[in-house]
Amino acid sequence: MQEEFDALIENHTWDLVPRPPNANIIRSLWPMGFRDPTRPNHVCLLRKSLYGLKQAPRVWYQRFATFATTIGFSNNISDNSLFVYCHGSDIAYLLLYVDDIILTASSDSLRESIMSKLSSEFAMKDLGPLNYFSCIAVTRTSTGLFLSQQRYASEILEKAGMSQCNSIATPVATSGKLCASAGFPCDDPTLYRSLAGALQYLTFTRPDISYAVKQVCLYMHDPRIEHMATIHRILRYVKGTLPYGLQLHRSNISTLLSYTDADWGGCPNTRRSTSGYCVFLGDNLISWSAKRQPTVFKSSAEAEYRGVANVASETC
Repeated sequence: MQEEFDALIENHTWDLVPRPPNANIIRSLWPMGFRDPTRPNHVCLLRKSLYGLKQAPRVWYQRFATFATTIGFSNNISDNSLFVYCHGSDIAYLLLYVDDIILTASSDSLRESIMSKLSSEFAMKDLGPLNYFSCIAVTRTSTGLFLSQQRYASEILEKAGMSQCNSIATPVATSGKLCASAGFPCDDPTLYRSLAGALQYLTFTRPDISYAVKQVCLYMHDPRIEHMATIHRILRYVKGTLPYGLQLHRSNISTLLSYTDADWGGCPNTRRSTSGYCVFLGDNLISWSAKRQPTVFKSSAEAEYRGVANVASETC
């Protein structure tokens, strides 16, 4: 707490001023020991954005993006959190997640130069080689990197009260599909939505559950007992596959290879089709999706062509 407070003071985030008349004061209360003893009734006049305010993320991003641009980075058009530095043979990638940064570069000297420039503008701490980022554990192997969310998956099981459940071999039943009006309403819709959202984040390194999770997320507005049973099945599958993750291989192959498929009218409620695709860069799976198509198609050919169009767009 003291470090956070010192950083706010060092950045001149506010000025302490007498409370102005007829002003709308945003109420806040410091823990004991952080009030100014000589000016206990003063208020903070913000000079910079502060955590907790609605505009804080936007202001922070704008400040970082502006500085990154001045040192040679440019925004990636398909992901605003990714910044790319490309000058001659020097290449660097910088990924921003709130106030955490991943930086990789084509040479150590380039990486150190960029870190030095960033440190001159922002209070930063170098945590060394990447090993954990946004609930994703990164393990270096002789063949590349292994990305895993085992700890996060265990937390989901604990939240659901299924830490000691029996495992199952598949995440979803092969017979039948979920229906919007099947069975009685779920006893705890809030828990259902919480678990479904948590499983969505787990798909970052678990493409094997993407389709099953997509199915349960379709009914978050009105979950039924059968839908909750499907979530429990997914969690039982996760229980038996906790060590699973995403392997990124060292590879000299730089070609993109995409696969796609679609079912025709598979949704029992809307008769819309579901498209699925995966994209490989060399030996590495880098993108995947399982998503219900926005319109109803009259033939399987139409559904397949829409699936091809989706993966072609993603590949581009």
